[in-house]
Amino acid sequence: MMKNSEKRNEKLYIITIIGSILILVGMMLYNHFSHYFSISSKMQNMGMGMITETKQIIENYLTKNLHAVQTTAITLEYMIENQMSPETIEDFLIYESDKYTREIDENFTGIYGFLNGEYIHGAGWIPDEDYNPTERDWYRSAKEASGEVTLVSPYIDKITGNLILSISKMFPDQNSVISIDITLNEIQHIIATNPMNDLGNTFLVDKSGLIISHCDQRENGKNYLSDGQMSSIIQTVFSAPTSYFSRELYGNDCQILSKQITDDWYLVMVLDKKLFFHDVHKSLTNNILLFSVLSSLIIFFYIYTFKMLKKSMETERNSNKKIEQTNSNLIRALVRTIDAKDRYTNGHSIRVADYAVRIAKQLGKSKEEQQIIYYSGLLHDVGKIRVPEDIINKPGKLTPEEFEHIKLHPVTGYQIIKDIYDDKMLALGVKYHHERYDGKGYPNGLSGENIPEIARIIGVADTYDAMASNRSYRKALPQEKVREEIVNGKGTQFDPQIADIMLQMIDEDTEYKLKEDDSLQKTILFVDDDLMNIRILEFIMKDDPLYKIVSVTSGREALELIDKLKIDLIILDVEMPDMDGFETLKEIRKKYDTPVAFMTGNKDIETIQKAAELGVEDYIGKPIVPLSLKETIHNLFNE
Repeated sequence: MMKNSEKRNEKLYIITIIGSILILVGMMLYNHFSHYFSISSKMQNMGMGMITETKQIIENYLTKNLHAVQTTAITLEYMIENQMSPETIEDFLIYESDKYTREIDENFTGIYGFLNGEYIHGAGWIPDEDYNPTERDWYRSAKEASGEVTLVSPYIDKITGNLILSISKMFPDQNSVISIDITLNEIQHIIATNPMNDLGNTFLVDKSGLIISHCDQRENGKNYLSDGQMSSIIQTVFSAPTSYFSRELYGNDCQILSKQITDDWYLVMVLDKKLFFHDVHKSLTNNILLFSVLSSLIIFFYIYTFKMLKKSMETERNSNKKIEQTNSNLIRALVRTIDAKDRYTNGHSIRVADYAVRIAKQLGKSKEEQQIIYYSGLLHDVGKIRVPEDIINKPGKLTPEEFEHIKLHPVTGYQIIKDIYDDKMLALGVKYHHERYDGKGYPNGLSGENIPEIARIIGVADTYDAMASNRSYRKALPQEKVREEIVNGKGTQFDPQIADIMLQMIDEDTEYKLKEDDSLQKTILFVDDDLMNIRILEFIMKDDPLYKIVSVTSGREALELIDKLKIDLIILDVEMPDMDGFETLKEIRKKYDTPVAFMTGNKDIETIQKAAELGVEDYIGKPIVPLSLKETIHNLFNE
């Protein structure tokens, strides 16, 4: 058996080591891929944020020049309508060209146009004799735009080699066109200084595939639709105003981002994933090294740590058991405190807890929920420890002022137990078990399902037991009367669903077992040779339904009665003729272990010690104090 056990332990060690290594591998892979996806998300967010920002800068720049054309066109339209001379118009264009260059954009190269059938250039440029402005792109584009300001496809200046952008607008006469030229130096600067260029390329392409501006100026003017690999990327970009996709480019895995700027222009970023994920790959290498070290340490130290863990777990289990037992003892102590305060409801809390759990089972509550409901039922009246004892134990009807004291006990109970258990529902059951479904309860006047369900359950169970138990002023009500009261309280005092469950429990209890057991009434034997003392004792206890009183005047009568009748407690006078209390107790102990309390005016220490040796539970002094007598008897039955 020992060898088999050792083999099982060895297998357990091996399985645990393998499991730990697998966990480490899983953690490493999780860390890697979570980092990977985080970087991917960062790439997308950073890229989309940067491309959006760059798009906005370029659009702002173009808008400025579009406004310049629009403003100039308005003035020229006025001049043409008022038939001003070509010389005046030319002077205006020269002035505007100089002004735009100085105040608006240094990349501005001049304003020109075909106005009233004549070509005029504000920068003084004189075209060749065969120059026909109506055949030029700037004129045709304006014509096609039908009066809207339009961007003309860029072209390379033959003299400077600069890429030139024309912006044109046709006048209402459908013949005259105004246009400005700007070099794309500013846009080139915007593209070239994009921070994302460290991870790839940024460029501006028009609908024809022409590269308007590229972070690598050597690419400017190329047509990417003629490039085999770039052609596929450009066509995908043209398919949507905003694109985000992956593609292999010249052997590199790339992430492509794009946004449409104008009807014909697209801003594109091509990011090299290898550069972006450099830190991820480095992290993976570090993780592998760390994994190797940790695996070695786990294999080397595991047997020792496993034994220590096993010992620790055993200690923890014992500690949890002690804590649970302590909580249970605390709850029992609180319940005993309630019973000690209210002697007429002995066993009430336990019965309420039991009924509440039965209801909870019918509602389909889990074992854990049933446990909380049981504890809450046990403790529902713990707040009565703050209510004066003469009010709690008053045999008659309470005055309005006395009832106000009683109404404090749910709030007091909540404050007492709210911090002794993790589940706060326990305390809510205590606080709200006297709320009514119609909102007329206390302490807060909650109604309907605003009352916590646990409190609605305990409220029904509490009311049922109050009617099915003996009280100082009455016996337990008949079952028919109890059922009638539950029916009458449906929807007003009680949650209808919970009341129906209670009614079902009543109907199934054909022998009326769900009530205070009449056998709980205790029989007390008073033994005293002084009839006056017996009469006083009987008078004090006459209104207490929990106790049945019998009495005799001598020790020998007591012994005869004990043989004939079941006695639960004996109150025995010490000083009696013929057979005193000590002799009587010695005879009783030969046959019975019935609890005995001495009744004496002798306070000598020797008497007390002798009584203790014989197993006397308590002492009742003479002359008899009624409250002290009742408290002593009650405590003896609840030890």
